[in-house]
Amino acid sequence: MKKILVPTDFSEHAHYALKVAAQIAKKNNGEIILLHMLELPHQGADAVGQGTDIPEIMIFKNAVLKKLEDLMDDECLEGIKVSEVVQFELAFDGIMNISKKNDVDLIVMGSHGASGFKEMFIGSNAEKAVRFSEIPVLVVKRDEGNFNVDKFVFASDFSDEIKAPFKKVVEFANKLNAELHLVMINTPSSFKPTHVANEIMNNFVANFAVNNFSTHIYNDVNVESGVLNFANHVDADLIGMSTHGRKGLAHFFNGSISEDLINHAVRPVVTFKI
Repeated sequence: MKKILVPTDFSEHAHYALKVAAQIAKKNNGEIILLHMLELPHQGADAVGQGTDIPEIMIFKNAVLKKLEDLMDDECLEGIKVSEVVQFELAFDGIMNISKKNDVDLIVMGSHGASGFKEMFIGSNAEKAVRFSEIPVLVVKRDEGNFNVDKFVFASDFSDEIKAPFKKVVEFANKLNAELHLVMINTPSSFKPTHVANEIMNNFVANFAVNNFSTHIYNDVNVESGVLNFANHVDADLIGMSTHGRKGLAHFFNGSISEDLINHAVRPVVTFKI
């Protein structure tokens, strides 16, 4: 986690995300890239691409640069290498392009929480970032204060296709010195006997060098409730899950469960693309 991208609209929730990103950067000797997207009308974007000097666009850009400069002086960023980017592009496209161009390891963004994504990430932009980003995305919904991840819950069906993203999960947990709580949610529609579930998880985790972990089986009426209730039960500091692009979450997760969890969980949620 040497390079952390923090898109900002200068809102309160974006600042919550920045404070968490700053703490992660300090613990990993990392740097932060602050990104603000200026979404312009199609004609304006074309003009910018042609290098045309449009006074209105320059006024907006200069105002944003001033805000970024002020934000870079925030006390939470003291001692951290910080760079700034103002991009004339649609939010989702800009976030993906900047993250790839700068070899970003983690994207940290703010969200309003239970009532849906607000502030910078509105509607489909947030869903796209979580669903399609090849880079882990950490969503923060409140002021986390001192962000210490002692208990990291990762819920999955622990199938073979989870092995690739799970490498990033293990790396993430190890760098945060977190205890990884691996949980399989048993629901009426996908019930597994305890001995079967234990065998699946034990065989799965045997392929990885996890510093500190435990395995759990949790019964609930559906996956979302199971993940949230288990996280409450162990008093988790962070919830993790694997996303599967357009298909939602593989096997274990169905439909819009990723968006539902991010919207309804009070705790931070980090996603890893399959």
